[in-house]
Amino acid sequence: MQGTKIDLLINCRWIIPVVPNNQILENCALAIDAERIIGIYPQAEAAKRFDARKIEQLNDHIVMPGLVNAHGHAAMSLLRGYADDLPLRPWLENHIWPAESRHVSEEFVRDGTMLAMAEMIASGTTCFADMYFYHEQIAEAVRHAGMRCQIGFPVLDFATAYGRDADDYIHKGLALNDKYGDQPLLKIACAPHAPYSVSDSAMEKIALYANELDMPIHIHCHETASEIHESLEQYDCRPLQRLRDLGLLLPQTQLVHMTQVDASDISLLQDHNCHVIHCPESNMKLASGQCPVTDLMAVGINVAIGTDGAASNNDLDLFGELKTAALLAKHASQDASALDAHAALRMATINGAAALGWDNEIGSLEAGKSADIIAVKMDSIAMQPLYNPASQLVYCNAGSQVSHSWVAGKPLLNEGQLQTMNHQSLIQAATEWRNKIAN
Repeated sequence: MQGTKIDLLINCRWIIPVVPNNQILENCALAIDAERIIGIYPQAEAAKRFDARKIEQLNDHIVMPGLVNAHGHAAMSLLRGYADDLPLRPWLENHIWPAESRHVSEEFVRDGTMLAMAEMIASGTTCFADMYFYHEQIAEAVRHAGMRCQIGFPVLDFATAYGRDADDYIHKGLALNDKYGDQPLLKIACAPHAPYSVSDSAMEKIALYANELDMPIHIHCHETASEIHESLEQYDCRPLQRLRDLGLLLPQTQLVHMTQVDASDISLLQDHNCHVIHCPESNMKLASGQCPVTDLMAVGINVAIGTDGAASNNDLDLFGELKTAALLAKHASQDASALDAHAALRMATINGAAALGWDNEIGSLEAGKSADIIAVKMDSIAMQPLYNPASQLVYCNAGSQVSHSWVAGKPLLNEGQLQTMNHQSLIQAATEWRNKIAN
């Protein structure tokens, strides 16, 4: 009797489905058809049940959901290493923003976004949240690469190469939503840059549109101690309280960094069901502070993880970010069991999907969900011996071992080779930009 015809069957050594929690399956197969996951089966059963058009035999691999990088500025990959070893505000105001005013253009955004996506795909990320200018270039680059992306249109009070003022940025962002809001692999988010760079009137408009259009809000918040101090002086309240008063704390609000958090902030986050995006390596490099991840998770606040941009990280390897997050949580709490390997993996999968409002589609290997999947090869010297696959993923440089990647069933990486982008042309474009910016 012939089995049910499906598109793809992935036989692998281990599967970490993420949901249910803390589960590792051995010698199973993942069945995929019409861009969606059919289910997970013992390999012998799958061989009888299905007639697959293609079979991937991944005998030394862990298969798991694709990673969700919940915060970044992809185009800023072209500024990787440009202004290192500086605090946040001097780094931004004296180096990054002047460089952007000279060089940011449609071509800069297109080339930088492509470079970033290639790096993310090669290290296991299948979905990312972006926040940058020239949004249509980002959208077209994402569609070309085949990734999944939340595109946040930034809003600032001051002029840049892309916009005149807050109203101009909002107008362009709403036009972006009209054009791309119905694309299955794209979401559009309002992305006010930060409380200190956006006025009350602009914030109120953003809250209005976010409510009317059920649009996510993505904002840097409580990133440094000076941000808190300046808000108290100017507004007589902490930034999070100001956002609450202006209507920006919503169930779809994504608060990035949150390194300066007290009990009142935690209460506001709980009351409004907001999400926190932890960016440990960027926070550490810019000496901004530390997000109290374990305290937030202990009271049920959803915490996802992001790399931030390559200009302040300096890489987009989310597995590396997980290792940093886990070690930092243990160090800060003086508890070696804090943020264990499975909890860290959830931050980069189902938690990230929930923060972006995509947890019904991605973040776990459940029947009916989109086939956004990665495979990590575990046969290298640095991975031996292997006692606990989840632990190895978090603590042993797994990003360099990613071999395969699919988004909605479409292969983006096969045996370590990019399938939708040209490696050499990316290197050439990056070199040309370096020569322009350095001079």
